[in-house]
Amino acid sequence: MPKAQETLLEIDLNALKHNFDHLKSKLQSGTQFLAVVKAYGYGSDACEIAKYLQDLNTDYFAVAYTKEGVALRESGITKPILVLHPQPVNFKTLIANCLEPSLYNSKILNEFLTVASGEKQKEYPVHIKFNTGLNRLGFWENDVDYIASKLKATKSVKVKSIFSHLAASEDLNEKEFTKNQIKTFKTIASRFSETIGYKPMLHICNTSGILNYPEAHLDMVRSGIGLYGFGNSKKENKPLKPIATLKTIISQIHRIEKGESVGYNRGFKSVGFLKTATLPIGHADGIGRQYGNGKGYVLINGKTAPIIGNVCMDMIMVNITDIDCEEGDEVIVFGKDKTAEDFANTANTISYELITSISQRVKRVFIK
Repeated sequence: MPKAQETLLEIDLNALKHNFDHLKSKLQSGTQFLAVVKAYGYGSDACEIAKYLQDLNTDYFAVAYTKEGVALRESGITKPILVLHPQPVNFKTLIANCLEPSLYNSKILNEFLTVASGEKQKEYPVHIKFNTGLNRLGFWENDVDYIASKLKATKSVKVKSIFSHLAASEDLNEKEFTKNQIKTFKTIASRFSETIGYKPMLHICNTSGILNYPEAHLDMVRSGIGLYGFGNSKKENKPLKPIATLKTIISQIHRIEKGESVGYNRGFKSVGFLKTATLPIGHADGIGRQYGNGKGYVLINGKTAPIIGNVCMDMIMVNITDIDCEEGDEVIVFGKDKTAEDFANTANTISYELITSISQRVKRVFIK
């Protein structure tokens, strides 16, 4: 790979294909695959990721909000797109772009039925979400008859799938809880299908569900974080490849004397001579203040350089006293060896938060 000359996020599409193929290999031949590309494709660029996955023949996509789905359509995505958390103000836009809403409570259900009818829709595809223990979004089990009565009274929509979300599929200490979620969902699904008179697709598994609960793969599975190279445990991580490498460069090197300070609020005070490097990346780029003052670190020429002082909006300073380097040298913030999860762990957070925080002002470079 050519050396970085500015701050950039390299996306390895070969690693994305590896992760997609690995997760697909766990499925029965009839189980469909839904790729989750919300939050700007987990920080990687949703449109580019989705176009590549569409070429790999994924069956479905999911985003959180209508605006994200519109961006995919405008970039040429033709596969079905599930909007997981739509708001009524966007329903007409959603329909105009052939996006498929998750309907998760009576207000959303009734408002979408009204809009779909007003837009002269017939059997518009919708997805009904049930809450089985995550307690975030979703109808309750005892709402089945109510939902069915609403659906039977209209021809404007048809249920494409019913689904739920596992709360702790990565935690094998919570196996009983997860199995109970799966059992509850299957009970709801059976009753729902009997009540409305046809069988929608069923899906409940996220990435950890795919890997840990093959009996729950059902008609479709959903994978987000796994596609980007992370599971939720060391065991899950092992066969996956992180797709993103965050790189920057050394802008300037300083020689700091004993008693001098570095950065805002004199966040670091030197107890002796040291060398520091200033890097063009900061909290406006997704490297939050929680990584400052010795918590986070970067790699320069294969060696560890801790962040010192407070993280600035556009810059961080690192200790390079024991590193042979020059202004203009490449710096690895995270990547394949020192992963985003490793970096996130230094501030007691998770890979999800870090990779989705990388600002869109950081240049994305795609490697095939």
